[in-house]
Amino acid sequence: MSKTINSPIIIGLTGGIGSGKTTVAKLFNKLGVESVDVDDIAREVVAPGENCLQEIVQAFGRDILTEDGSLDRAGLRQIVFADTALRKKLESITHPAIKARLKQKIASCESKIVLLVHPLLFETGQNNECKFTIAISVSKQIQIERVMRRDNNSEQQVMRIMDTQLTNQKRIERADFILENTSNNADLSVKVLQLHNKLQNLLSLE
Repeated sequence: MSKTINSPIIIGLTGGIGSGKTTVAKLFNKLGVESVDVDDIAREVVAPGENCLQEIVQAFGRDILTEDGSLDRAGLRQIVFADTALRKKLESITHPAIKARLKQKIASCESKIVLLVHPLLFETGQNNECKFTIAISVSKQIQIERVMRRDNNSEQQVMRIMDTQLTNQKRIERADFILENTSNNADLSVKVLQLHNKLQNLLSLE
């Protein structure tokens, strides 16, 4: 039986940079829940040949491209996170493209529940599209260490990025469910399973 467009129940998953959103999403995937990651979409819309990349080049110049014509994401990140006006200028270009692609991705999902993975879920108002929201709670120090190691960023650069996001406390205050991530994958797997079962029970009662 074919499903209607945009019929999945959307569950928002959010957390600051380096909180473990991808790991949590993969655990939900193993339980049969498809996920759409806004970070992945953000990379897609600025790929060579995309209109969004052309607009970014017009706004910031060709110096933000690598030799092969790809976006120098690290270089652009350093520019925009050091200047609020430039960050807002970039967001005015990328956010509409991301939102449009996001709708397409969700509509193509087959699972009853779709996990919307979004680092700025509350900041962008995307939580209003969600039936429930989940916030990953993690210590600031773990976040900094993960991102420095993963992206080869300085601590100062990581802190600048974190300053553009809600604090961990404000995020968990707004979420329906909290997932504590202590970097123990076995423990996290159990927590995700428990939350998945809770969501299934809640949704079955409606």
